[in-house]
Amino acid sequence: MLQKQLITDLFFDLDHTLWDFDKNSALTFQQIFKVHKMDVALDEFIPVYEDINRDYWKLFREEKISKEALRRGRLRDTFSVLKKQISVETIDLLAVSYIDTLSENNFLFDGTVELLEYLKPKYQLHIITNGFEEVQYKKMKNSKIDQFFNTITNSEMVGVKKPNPKIFHYALEKANTSAEKSVMIGDNLEADIIGAENVGMQTVFFNYKNQPTDHHFSVSNLLEIKNIF
Repeated sequence: MLQKQLITDLFFDLDHTLWDFDKNSALTFQQIFKVHKMDVALDEFIPVYEDINRDYWKLFREEKISKEALRRGRLRDTFSVLKKQISVETIDLLAVSYIDTLSENNFLFDGTVELLEYLKPKYQLHIITNGFEEVQYKKMKNSKIDQFFNTITNSEMVGVKKPNPKIFHYALEKANTSAEKSVMIGDNLEADIIGAENVGMQTVFFNYKNQPTDHHFSVSNLLEIKNIF
């Protein structure tokens, strides 16, 4: 059970935890396919892309590929599976257009604002994200949740990604707090939960996909967190 009497600071992941990445991403592809006159069925593209994108992000977290390789590769491989002959030039154009458009769609998970309004008077709130720096700030500003957070730590400013302990130590130092007084809340068991626990932080697993888990304090709805804190 969480030792909440010790806690002063709560750290959140952004994508897939507060900001509904899957919904916003699908809307973005719908927009850019229309703009670039792509003959691609969204209901076929999205399921394939989401699985491939997940695998590419794992490689990116593990420092095995570059940002550029991620942006190009996830689209190239998706089109390949769908047997679509798309030139590298078009893929790169779509990759840029996707990043430029993504932060225009800003659906949050149900309960995000209510939860943050409840927590803000009681704790110092922070963000630790692996997402691209130029996009993450826009997402938070456009979805009007930037006001809730005292600090934002991005993997690009640290040079490593979650679950690397360096990013957690950097975030804790930036927030002027300690691991013993802090909780990490996120949706990724490897990056958010195990990564934070390895530096001594307590954790809450946002298990909105109802993954099998037996050893992490978990919630399936953000508003359940109000019952913890």
